[in-house]
Amino acid sequence: MLNRRTLLAAAAAAPAAALFARPALAAKPSVFIHGGVAIRGADPVAFFTEGAPVIGSADHALEWEGATWNFASAQNMETFMGNPAAYAPQYGGYCAFALSRGSIATSVPEAWSIVDDKLYLNYSVNVRQVWSEDIPGNIAKADANWPGVLA
Repeated sequence: MLNRRTLLAAAAAAPAAALFARPALAAKPSVFIHGGVAIRGADPVAFFTEGAPVIGSADHALEWEGATWNFASAQNMETFMGNPAAYAPQYGGYCAFALSRGSIATSVPEAWSIVDDKLYLNYSVNVRQVWSEDIPGNIAKADANWPGVLA
């Protein structure tokens, strides 16, 4: 049943829906990068250790999966190197909600969630709110679409 909160959240997410509907003209890279770096420069380990997005530094950077990953400290970089898959965002950092709908969209570090020890990013905080209304269902749908949606 729809209620006012659901309708307002859907309306807030509507501008992003136009991005999801655009057909892909070419295969997309497996990691979303902006300005040459993954997660818009945020340290992927910090989401787990600090409970917040923390912008990393080019002084602590490495290449992985075709992207540059910045870290707030040498220790975080070493932690990531020990098990990158444990800290890298799911779906290459693309929007988890868009993936659940069979599309891809960019993401921002502020729209993050950790579910079952995995990092998920979304297009915006408003889109994350809609995604959060059915996290298990949206993850299952996104998992089914990934990575085929990149083609």
